[in-house]
Amino acid sequence: MEKDCKIRTGIFGGTFNPIHIGHLALANYLCEFGGIDELWFMVTPQNPFKRNETLLDDHIRLEMVETAVKDYPHFFASDFEFRLPKPSYTVETLNHLAQTYPERTFHLIVGADNWAAFDRWKSPEEIIRNHHVLIYPRKGFPLCPETFPRHVRMVDAPLIEVSSTFIRNAIREGKDVRYFLHPEVHRIIRKRNLYKQTP
Repeated sequence: MEKDCKIRTGIFGGTFNPIHIGHLALANYLCEFGGIDELWFMVTPQNPFKRNETLLDDHIRLEMVETAVKDYPHFFASDFEFRLPKPSYTVETLNHLAQTYPERTFHLIVGADNWAAFDRWKSPEEIIRNHHVLIYPRKGFPLCPETFPRHVRMVDAPLIEVSSTFIRNAIREGKDVRYFLHPEVHRIIRKRNLYKQTP
Protein backbone atom coordinates (compact mmCIF):
# COMPACT_ATOMS: atom_id res chain seq x y z
CA MET A 1 0.00 0.00 0.00
CA GLU A 2 2.85 2.33 0.81
CA LYS A 3 4.21 1.92 -2.73
CA ASP A 4 0.87 3.02 -4.22
CA CYS A 5 1.10 6.29 -2.27
CA LYS A 6 4.44 7.23 -3.77
CA ILE A 7 4.68 9.99 -6.38
CA ARG A 8 4.63 8.38 -9.83
CA THR A 9 7.48 10.15 -11.59
CA GLY A 10 8.16 9.70 -15.29
CA ILE A 11 11.78 9.91 -16.43
CA PHE A 12 12.08 11.14 -20.00
CA GLY A 13 15.77 11.06 -20.78
CA GLY A 14 17.56 12.49 -23.77
CA THR A 15 19.98 15.04 -25.07
CA PHE A 16 17.07 17.34 -26.09
CA ASN A 17 19.22 18.90 -28.78
CA PRO A 18 16.86 20.75 -29.01
CA ILE A 19 13.63 19.97 -27.13
CA HIS A 20 10.68 20.18 -29.56
CA ILE A 21 6.90 19.83 -29.70
CA GLY A 22 7.09 16.06 -30.12
CA HIS A 23 8.78 15.73 -26.72
CA LEU A 24 6.34 18.13 -25.10
CA ALA A 25 3.17 16.62 -26.59
CA LEU A 26 4.19 13.09 -25.58
CA ALA A 27 5.03 14.22 -22.04
CA ASN A 28 1.73 16.11 -21.82
CA TYR A 29 -0.15 12.96 -22.86
CA LEU A 30 1.64 10.83 -20.25
CA CYS A 31 0.75 13.23 -17.45
CA GLU A 32 -2.88 13.69 -18.46
CA PHE A 33 -3.68 10.18 -19.75
CA GLY A 34 -0.80 7.88 -18.79
CA GLY A 35 -1.04 7.83 -15.00
CA ILE A 36 2.08 9.90 -14.31
CA ASP A 37 2.01 12.49 -11.51
CA GLU A 38 5.14 14.34 -12.59
CA LEU A 39 7.48 14.07 -15.54
CA TRP A 40 11.15 14.91 -15.34
CA PHE A 41 13.00 15.80 -18.54
CA MET A 42 16.35 14.24 -17.73
CA VAL A 43 18.89 16.15 -19.81
CA THR A 44 21.81 13.83 -20.44
CA PRO A 45 25.32 15.12 -21.09
CA GLN A 46 26.28 12.07 -23.15
CA ASN A 47 24.29 9.23 -24.66
CA PRO A 48 26.38 6.04 -25.09
CA PHE A 49 24.70 5.38 -28.48
CA LYS A 50 25.17 8.87 -29.96
CA ARG A 51 28.11 10.80 -31.34
CA ASN A 52 28.63 14.25 -29.87
CA GLU A 53 29.86 16.47 -32.70
CA THR A 54 26.61 18.48 -32.89
CA LEU A 55 25.74 18.35 -29.18
CA LEU A 56 25.28 21.79 -27.69
CA ASP A 57 26.72 22.68 -24.30
CA ASP A 58 24.90 20.86 -21.49
CA HIS A 59 23.68 24.04 -19.83
CA ILE A 60 22.31 25.56 -23.03
CA ARG A 61 20.23 22.44 -23.64
CA LEU A 62 19.10 22.45 -20.01
CA GLU A 63 18.12 26.12 -20.31
CA MET A 64 15.98 25.36 -23.38
CA VAL A 65 14.23 22.52 -21.52
CA GLU A 66 13.66 24.70 -18.45
CA THR A 67 12.20 27.40 -20.67
CA ALA A 68 9.90 24.96 -22.49
CA VAL A 69 8.46 23.31 -19.36
CA LYS A 70 8.21 26.14 -16.86
CA ASP A 71 4.49 26.90 -17.37
CA TYR A 72 3.13 23.36 -16.94
CA PRO A 73 2.92 22.22 -13.29
CA HIS A 74 3.65 18.52 -13.96
CA PHE A 75 6.88 19.09 -15.93
CA PHE A 76 10.36 19.57 -14.48
CA ALA A 77 13.79 19.95 -16.07
CA SER A 78 16.51 17.90 -14.39
CA ASP A 79 20.30 18.11 -14.47
CA PHE A 80 20.62 15.03 -12.24
CA GLU A 81 22.83 13.19 -14.75
CA PHE A 82 25.27 16.10 -14.93
CA ARG A 83 26.63 14.96 -11.56
CA LEU A 84 26.93 11.28 -12.50
CA PRO A 85 29.87 9.59 -14.26
CA LYS A 86 29.96 9.80 -18.06
CA PRO A 87 28.70 8.22 -20.19
CA SER A 88 25.26 8.26 -18.58
CA TYR A 89 23.78 4.77 -18.31
CA THR A 90 20.07 4.59 -17.60
CA VAL A 91 20.31 1.82 -15.01
CA GLU A 92 22.74 3.87 -12.93
CA THR A 93 20.63 7.00 -13.22
CA LEU A 94 17.50 5.15 -12.09
CA ASN A 95 19.28 3.50 -9.17
CA HIS A 96 20.70 6.84 -7.98
CA LEU A 97 17.25 8.44 -8.34
CA ALA A 98 15.61 5.70 -6.28
CA GLN A 99 18.21 6.14 -3.52
CA THR A 100 17.90 9.93 -3.54
CA TYR A 101 14.09 10.12 -3.73
CA PRO A 102 12.63 7.14 -1.82
CA GLU A 103 9.20 8.81 -1.77
CA ARG A 104 8.85 8.31 -5.54
CA THR A 105 8.40 5.43 -7.96
CA PHE A 106 10.24 6.04 -11.21
CA HIS A 107 8.79 5.16 -14.60
CA LEU A 108 11.29 5.09 -17.44
CA ILE A 109 9.79 6.41 -20.69
CA VAL A 110 11.10 4.80 -23.88
CA GLY A 111 9.95 4.64 -27.48
CA ALA A 112 9.11 1.37 -29.21
CA ASP A 113 12.33 1.74 -31.22
CA ASN A 114 14.41 1.80 -28.04
CA TRP A 115 12.38 -1.06 -26.57
CA ALA A 116 13.31 -3.15 -29.63
CA ALA A 117 16.97 -2.64 -28.71
CA PHE A 118 16.47 -2.74 -24.94
CA ASP A 119 18.46 -5.96 -24.56
CA ARG A 120 21.56 -4.03 -25.72
CA TRP A 121 21.26 -1.51 -22.88
CA LYS A 122 23.37 -1.86 -19.79
CA SER A 123 21.67 -4.22 -17.27
CA PRO A 124 18.18 -4.25 -18.87
CA GLU A 125 16.96 -6.99 -16.49
CA GLU A 126 17.89 -4.84 -13.50
CA ILE A 127 15.94 -1.90 -14.91
CA ILE A 128 12.82 -4.02 -15.42
CA ARG A 129 13.18 -5.71 -12.05
CA ASN A 130 13.57 -2.53 -9.98
CA HIS A 131 11.69 0.15 -11.94
CA HIS A 132 8.66 0.68 -14.16
CA VAL A 133 8.94 1.12 -17.94
CA LEU A 134 6.41 2.98 -20.12
CA ILE A 135 6.67 2.35 -23.86
CA TYR A 136 5.18 4.75 -26.38
CA PRO A 137 4.55 3.79 -30.04
CA ARG A 138 6.93 4.61 -32.86
CA LYS A 139 6.23 4.09 -36.55
CA GLY A 140 7.69 0.85 -37.86
CA PHE A 141 8.16 -0.75 -34.44
CA PRO A 142 5.11 -2.90 -33.60
CA LEU A 143 4.54 -3.77 -29.95
CA CYS A 144 3.14 -6.92 -28.34
CA PRO A 145 2.00 -5.83 -24.87
CA GLU A 146 0.91 -9.35 -23.98
CA THR A 147 4.61 -10.37 -23.97
CA PHE A 148 5.73 -7.54 -21.68
CA PRO A 149 7.23 -8.46 -18.32
CA ARG A 150 5.82 -7.14 -15.06
CA HIS A 151 6.33 -3.38 -14.53
CA VAL A 152 6.37 -2.78 -18.31
CA ARG A 153 3.35 -1.32 -20.07
CA MET A 154 2.45 0.41 -23.31
CA VAL A 155 0.85 3.85 -23.45
CA ASP A 156 -1.26 4.55 -26.51
CA ALA A 157 0.16 8.02 -27.12
CA PRO A 158 -0.36 9.79 -30.46
CA LEU A 159 2.35 9.29 -33.06
CA ILE A 160 4.28 12.53 -33.56
CA GLU A 161 7.21 11.89 -35.87
CA VAL A 162 9.41 14.91 -35.21
CA SER A 163 13.09 14.57 -34.34
CA SER A 164 15.79 16.88 -33.06
CA THR A 165 17.92 15.86 -36.05
CA PHE A 166 15.17 17.13 -38.38
CA ILE A 167 15.06 20.42 -36.47
CA ARG A 168 18.84 20.91 -36.57
CA ASN A 169 19.08 20.08 -40.27
CA ALA A 170 16.18 22.38 -41.12
CA ILE A 171 17.77 25.30 -39.25
CA ARG A 172 21.09 24.73 -41.03
CA GLU A 173 19.19 24.84 -44.33
CA GLY A 174 17.62 28.16 -43.40
CA LYS A 175 14.11 26.77 -42.91
CA ASP A 176 11.63 28.43 -40.55
CA VAL A 177 10.57 25.70 -38.11
CA ARG A 178 9.10 27.89 -35.40
CA TYR A 179 5.94 25.76 -35.09
CA PHE A 180 7.98 22.65 -34.35
CA LEU A 181 9.38 24.34 -31.24
CA HIS A 182 8.14 26.00 -28.08
CA PRO A 183 8.08 29.76 -28.91
CA GLU A 184 10.65 30.59 -26.22
CA VAL A 185 12.96 27.79 -27.36
CA HIS A 186 12.69 29.12 -30.91
CA ARG A 187 13.58 32.58 -29.58
CA ILE A 188 16.70 31.25 -27.81
CA ILE A 189 17.86 29.42 -30.93
CA ARG A 190 17.39 32.49 -33.13
CA LYS A 191 18.91 34.93 -30.65
CA ARG A 192 22.06 32.82 -30.16
CA ASN A 193 22.25 31.64 -33.76
CA LEU A 194 22.31 28.00 -32.67
CA TYR A 195 22.60 25.03 -35.03
CA LYS A 196 23.70 27.15 -37.97
CA GLN A 197 27.18 25.63 -38.08
CA THR A 198 28.01 22.70 -40.35
CA PRO A 199 28.48 19.48 -38.34
